[in-house]
Amino acid sequence: MSWRNGVVYQIYPRSFQDSNGDGVGDLAGITARLDHLVWLGVDALWVSPFYPSPLADFGYDVSDYTDVDPMFGSMPDFDRLVAAAHERGLKVLLDLVACHTSIQHAWFRDHPEWYIWSKGDRAPNNWTSAFGGPAWSRYDDEHWYLHSFYPEQPDLDWRNPEVVAAMQEVVRFWVARGADGFRLDAIDRLAKDPQLRDDPPSDEPFGLPLMDHELGRDLRYSRNAEWIGEALGAIREAAGDALLIGEVYLPARRHAPYLEHLDRSFVFELIQSPWEPQRLREAIAAGAAIEGRSGAGAAWALSNHDFGRYPTRFGRANERAAALMLMTLPGAATLYQGDEIGQGMGPGGDPPYDRVGRDVFRHPMQWDGTRTGGFSDAEPWLPVVDAAERNVADQRRDPGSLLNFWRELIALRRGLGPGFRMLEGQAGVILYGRGDMVVAVNAGDEPAVVPAGEVVLATSAAASQGRKLAPGDGVLLARD
Repeated sequence: MSWRNGVVYQIYPRSFQDSNGDGVGDLAGITARLDHLVWLGVDALWVSPFYPSPLADFGYDVSDYTDVDPMFGSMPDFDRLVAAAHERGLKVLLDLVACHTSIQHAWFRDHPEWYIWSKGDRAPNNWTSAFGGPAWSRYDDEHWYLHSFYPEQPDLDWRNPEVVAAMQEVVRFWVARGADGFRLDAIDRLAKDPQLRDDPPSDEPFGLPLMDHELGRDLRYSRNAEWIGEALGAIREAAGDALLIGEVYLPARRHAPYLEHLDRSFVFELIQSPWEPQRLREAIAAGAAIEGRSGAGAAWALSNHDFGRYPTRFGRANERAAALMLMTLPGAATLYQGDEIGQGMGPGGDPPYDRVGRDVFRHPMQWDGTRTGGFSDAEPWLPVVDAAERNVADQRRDPGSLLNFWRELIALRRGLGPGFRMLEGQAGVILYGRGDMVVAVNAGDEPAVVPAGEVVLATSAAASQGRKLAPGDGVLLARD
């Protein structure tokens, strides 16, 4: 496959398929469902963390980078998953959580010098955690440790060569085990100011949504330090030719230093855009413009485990047009499990599992219309959302379903030629050229005229007949 145009399917392992009846998804469950990915036509699967973890951040607080949490199975289960995926022509990507570990990782006990510390009566600066509150916690009467996320996730000191070497060994371990690449979690947080200076006030917008406690600050010292290239270069050295996709929470125009070493970086302008024409145009233009070494560039997504589900965010009336848009953008595209059937957000856990409310994005996959959605024979760890209305089995049998529409889009994506350019269209219409094709998506409130050209694929019968483009409609056209 070409990573420049590939489709990656994100799996949140707790919620994909339970194989042993404990209500929690696992690696063997993923293996059992690989044929769904083959039928859908994707090129690779990205598996969110399955490493041992005390679950303060549901796997993103890693206590052992080179093992499988018994909740998800065993190392032989991982080996079987990789072998089965490769037999089917699927690549396997893992999450690399390199910014921080769990506070219960042996490194925090045995190598405290691998983490970022400060001495004194108070925290050394005004840095804040991603989830609110100070980014510093007391360890004892004298010492403070840095955590960019929860206090249970102390930050590693990537200025320490021993940290770099240890994480390189982690990368090599999984590559030797068959991993084809990594999604690099929160990679903009990896490099901080060695002098621990305060983040100064900002005189311009950040360019992406921020939490209330981050507003008004220039976040130049608490993340994205100038030496980020050194750390990324070390990861690249260990990864060799394996794919590296970065979660870079910066405006796309600031991704260039990352793409000197990474292959792809996620365009957060799109993941967080509302269904509004100008915002969508700006997001697409920003992502399409980024470019790094050897053709490195954008990775696109509409949903993920942290930022919601696109049918809920965009509205049911727009879900096919949004799918058409994602599958015709230049670069890698990522499909979050359940997107293909239009799975929306659920009620979350009661009481909540995740402290910042992300349970609602993580409900189990809906394979059939039964009470547990075919996810488990037991009570799922989170309830299914609406399995009777939306599930794989029913939609697979229906040629006009959203699932079959996604499948057709993925197949068509392979035939899209190189080249991309934004075009001027009617008010409310997002219009761009992709190879020899034209894409028109009506994200406005008024009907529009279908542009000239032969309709290759459309979201509705009216659009397919070339009559009109209603709000929420989209078409892929061959140029005249």
